[in-house]
Amino acid sequence: MGILDFLTGEFIDVIHWTDDTRDTMVWRFQREGHEIKYGAKLTVREGQAAVFVHEGQLADVFTPGLYMLETNNMPIMTTLQHWDHGFKSPFKSEIYFVNTTRFTDLKWGTKNPIMLRDPEFGPTRIRAYGTYTVKVSDPARFMSEIVGTDGEFTMDEIGFQLRNIIVQEFSRVIAASGIPVLDMAANTADLGKLVAGAIAETVAQYGIVIPEFYIENISLPPAVEKALDTRTSRGLTGDLDAHMKYAAAEALRQGGEASGAMGAGMGAGMGMAMAQQMANPWARQTAPAAAAPPPPPPVEHVWHIAEGGQTKGPFSKADMGKMAQSGELTRETHVWTPGQDGWLRAEDVAELAQLFTILPPPPPGA
Repeated sequence: MGILDFLTGEFIDVIHWTDDTRDTMVWRFQREGHEIKYGAKLTVREGQAAVFVHEGQLADVFTPGLYMLETNNMPIMTTLQHWDHGFKSPFKSEIYFVNTTRFTDLKWGTKNPIMLRDPEFGPTRIRAYGTYTVKVSDPARFMSEIVGTDGEFTMDEIGFQLRNIIVQEFSRVIAASGIPVLDMAANTADLGKLVAGAIAETVAQYGIVIPEFYIENISLPPAVEKALDTRTSRGLTGDLDAHMKYAAAEALRQGGEASGAMGAGMGAGMGMAMAQQMANPWARQTAPAAAAPPPPPPVEHVWHIAEGGQTKGPFSKADMGKMAQSGELTRETHVWTPGQDGWLRAEDVAELAQLFTILPPPPPGA
């Protein structure tokens, strides 16, 4: 080191940091040989903290203010350097300035879809993205856990790890919430608070906090969104028959426009057909009417029988006929069928009374 550099190091006694970047979290004060003059002035501005590292050990942490680097305000350094005996020569230590302001507008997002079980759609996948802010809450822990000896530590160096933590906790919270996918958009604020609370415990081990966490969007895969749009459109069509007629007419119109000459030919053919119908209006009247479709087959009744306070059945009419022949069903047996007003005797039901006319009734006076 030249004499000019040595004198410059001896007379510079102001230590401070002015940050002109927007992503620097930690900056190491540069001094030739790391020599700090005893009694130098240390300026720590608002939004900063100064951390002294002496011989690989984290010594003192200074909050915003103006300090004279002397024995009375450097208790740990005093113990390390034995300054209590009046030792006042320059000492070699590293000074790191830590930015304690908020780093805003940081992005996060799910790299791959998250699997969850939706109460309406069943197993499905979602994606999400948003923003968050980061702030160093414990400069000493942040230095020891994350920065180490890095002379200039930026937000990008920890951003990837933070995004992994956020996505992991978001996936766990969203899967356990039980909120339907269609209702998630209305509950993003509450979900954001849950995720931020789950993240806080993990990032606290790094000496940082996430003061703000926002979920901007939660979306379904494109195929699921397309099916959902189709379902919504189907609900808005109203009269399905009218909608099908309209859709067919639109398809015919679009097909005619797309085919050019072919569409013109089809239009000409349709025009000729309409002209023929107008020239011979009686042709439509004399055309044979289409045969009416046969009526639907009658619905066969089924019957229930009441015996000894209990019901049996249901039985078809064929079963009832067999029971009438075997004597299990008599004229006095109470029967019931859907649509009938209460229990009736079998002989009072026209449909069953004929079952007893196959055999002659008992003679009078028998």
